[in-house]
Amino acid sequence: MTGTDDVLLVHGGTPLEGEIRVRGAKNLVPKAMVAALLGSGPSRLRNVPDIRDVRVVRGLLQLHGVTVRPGEEPGELVLDPTHVESANVADIDAHAGSSRIPILFCGPLLHRLGHAFIPGLGGCDIGGRPIDFHFDVLRQFGATIEKRADGQYLEAPQRLRGTKIRLPYPSVGSTEQVLLTAVLAEGVTELSNAAVEPEIEDLICVLQKMGAIISMDTDRTIRITGVDKLGGYTHRALPDRLEAASWASAALATEGNIYVRGAQQRSMMTFLNTYRKVGGAFEIDDEGIRFWHPGGSLNAIALETDVHPGFQTDWQQPLVVALTQAAGLSIVHETVYESRLGFTSALNQMGAHIQLYRECLGGSDCRFGQRNFLHSAVVSGPTKLQGADLVIPDLRGGFSYLIAALAAQGTSRVHGIELINRGYENFMEKLVELGAKVELPGATVV
Repeated sequence: MTGTDDVLLVHGGTPLEGEIRVRGAKNLVPKAMVAALLGSGPSRLRNVPDIRDVRVVRGLLQLHGVTVRPGEEPGELVLDPTHVESANVADIDAHAGSSRIPILFCGPLLHRLGHAFIPGLGGCDIGGRPIDFHFDVLRQFGATIEKRADGQYLEAPQRLRGTKIRLPYPSVGSTEQVLLTAVLAEGVTELSNAAVEPEIEDLICVLQKMGAIISMDTDRTIRITGVDKLGGYTHRALPDRLEAASWASAALATEGNIYVRGAQQRSMMTFLNTYRKVGGAFEIDDEGIRFWHPGGSLNAIALETDVHPGFQTDWQQPLVVALTQAAGLSIVHETVYESRLGFTSALNQMGAHIQLYRECLGGSDCRFGQRNFLHSAVVSGPTKLQGADLVIPDLRGGFSYLIAALAAQGTSRVHGIELINRGYENFMEKLVELGAKVELPGATVV
């Protein structure tokens, strides 16, 4: 069990109302920071959130000789990779912690130093996210990889060279790996079945600003023509559509009204359509989106997660909490991570009625259908949620537990809140701004 500094008491039953701001996307900012390693000069990255993944990457960059300092405006970082150097293995391991970001350092470090070291990797426990494919890709570029007791040691005896790669699944991490490696590789790299999430497009924009030559076709094919040298960039990160949707779901589940400053319609269109079908209301202006519960009962829906432009898996968990308050049977088919529905057991503990199934329910067959994973859910509602003792399992599941605790009657003890800091900037302060009744044990109620 976690210590008291990692526990939050949530007194539920109060609608969340007010305004919060989302800054740059967690799924873009750390990768754009890694991209700075490829440049011959300094880069400026704006709209950077203060989250743990950013701090991890900042520490790893500094270990490798990159100077990282605040810029002129709040949320701006200046990254200078002029003096890149090898880092101590033990220091890398200590800084990396449970983050999976270090795997993306491979390509840039092979280009800059000719070698790289990657410790054992962690991350959220939501299903298989094998790193073997990353290493297979790097081998295709010409890297040699030696497995050691403390991690993987990579070398590039010669300049890496372009290659043809087809992803078995449009993985975001694998697509990022190819992009960050191919831009300085000799010749052309063709990546088919690539991920095309907005954060991938934004990373491509960063690399193009640096001097890369990258084209995206409509059939999920990305072509990268390697160049001899890249410069720095100046870039404002796109806002975090996943955090914005989490607060939208919180407004719905608590019968609240939240204005999410920084939220953008274009990257959230699929979510907004689903939100409206459930019965949520929203209003879009130039500065953000207001989300609220318009009253009356919510509608049960059939929902299937998918890679972009489908319904994002990171939107699923927070919305499922709201679906416990919808009238009828909702069907949720998770096709991206096979173990992402495990968080529902805690919701049942709070009074929800959610049953999990191994079959592909309510939609098309997916790659998990014959593999014995509980990857479909039937949510029966509406049900009254009651406060409970909760242990956060992963980032989005953790925020979902917070939403459930805020929507429930009574008090919940939520353990492991530090995990939420990985992807939600100042979430405690935002909860307070929205009128949530939360407190840290031993502290004054806020």
